[in-house]
This record gives sequence, C-alpha cells and structure tokens, in this order.
Amino acid sequence: MKMIWSGFKISFSMYSKIPMPKTEWNEANMKYSMCFFPLIGAVIGVLLFGWYCLCDYLGFGTILRLAGTLVLPILITGGIHLDGFIDTQDALSSYQPKERKLEILKDSHIGAFALISSIVYFIVLGGVWSELAKEAVFVLCFGFILSRALSGFAVVTFELAKDSGLAHAFSDSAQKRAVRIVMLLFAISSGAAMVAIGGAIGVSALMFAILSFHFYRVKAYKEFGGITGDLAGWFLQLCELAMAVGTLVGQSFIGR
Repeated sequence: MKMIWSGFKISFSMYSKIPMPKTEWNEANMKYSMCFFPLIGAVIGVLLFGWYCLCDYLGFGTILRLAGTLVLPILITGGIHLDGFIDTQDALSSYQPKERKLEILKDSHIGAFALISSIVYFIVLGGVWSELAKEAVFVLCFGFILSRALSGFAVVTFELAKDSGLAHAFSDSAQKRAVRIVMLLFAISSGAAMVAIGGAIGVSALMFAILSFHFYRVKAYKEFGGITGDLAGWFLQLCELAMAVGTLVGQSFIGR
C-alpha cells in the first residue's frame, strides 16, 4: 500500500502542480506511478466542467469562458506537456537527421517555428472550443483522461528513441504489464463514457483520438526512431486538439 501511495504522489508531483507530500523517487516507488497519470486528467475534467457551470451561473461571456478553458489545464499541469509540444515542434521543423532532432529536443531555447506552432495551436483549439455546446464540453472532459491513458500506454509499450530522459526513467522503472492493463482500463472506461454521454459526438471524438494515437506512433518512429518524454507531451497536446475537433465534427453532424 505504501508503494501505491508513493506512486500516486510521484505521478501528481511530476505531471501536475497540485501540492503533494514529499516522497523518495526510487525505482520501487516509481513502479506504479504511471498508473495514476490519467487521474490528473480527471481533475482537469472536473474543474473545467465546474468552470463552465460557474460561467453559466455568473453570466460570463464567451471570451472569458474560453480564456479559462485554455489556461486551466496549463495551470494544473504547469505546462509540462506544452513544453514537450514546443520542443518537438522545434525538432520537426528543423528537417534534420534523427540524431540532430534528438539533440534539438534537449535544447532549452525556443525556436521561431515552435513559437508559431504554439500560437496556431491555441488559435485553432480556442476556435473549436468556442463552438462547442455545454453537452459536447462534458464529453471532452473525459478526453483529458483518455489522452493521458493513451500517452501512458505508449510510454510502456512503444520503442524509446534514447536510453535516457523522462520517458526512459518512467518506462524503465514501471511494472509494465500492470501499467498497460491500467492504462487500457482507463482508456476503455473514459472512451465508453464519452460515447454513452455524447452518442455520435462521443464516437467522433474517440475516433479522432485513435487516429491521433496512430499518427503519433508513425511520426515518432519515422522522425525520431521512437518516443521520448517530449514526444509524449507533444502527443498529449495533439490528441486533445484532435478530440476537440472530433467533438465539433460530431456536434455539427448532429446539428444537421
């Protein structure tokens, strides 16, 4: 039980800004830490839906509602996944060989193409979210769980691009069979909830998530020879954008 609790604290300490009691980061304590990764998505989903309800109650307009929607996940995670997205976009925009791309991932500086990609990302994400009805937003709240379940599953299943870094540390320390099972359970349950709540909207969002997961694997293997911690963050941001687009597509289809 102590090991499980330590894993919970490590997961939330690493992937969120939610205050946690201190714990020792060793191989034993990290063994099941990835199992709790999707729970951070659950926290985001609950708070985000609560924000929408608060906006309705107080009569806030679309712009303020949208600002909270875009900022809230970053406040909770500390931007760790966005950092991976930025680093990966820098590497992909370099069009260099795999070895050079991996070096760029470690560079702490942000390049012009990464900045442009981030701006475009939030413009598109904001535009999509601004068009979603409250029922569709509720569906997407479960998407924060699904994206992390898929990301966690990839960390303990896909080939790693290098034998160092964050992804390697968590993958190497993890009880991989247990983590895979837990990630699949989270993915199946969150995906089922999306479909049960949203019907065609949930199906569309789920399909876009699966497509983004396939794209992640193909792109990571082709460009980097495997995944890294930065690529895991890049995928999570990409998956959440894809699900938002899928939700809007489903909503538009229902509207017809």
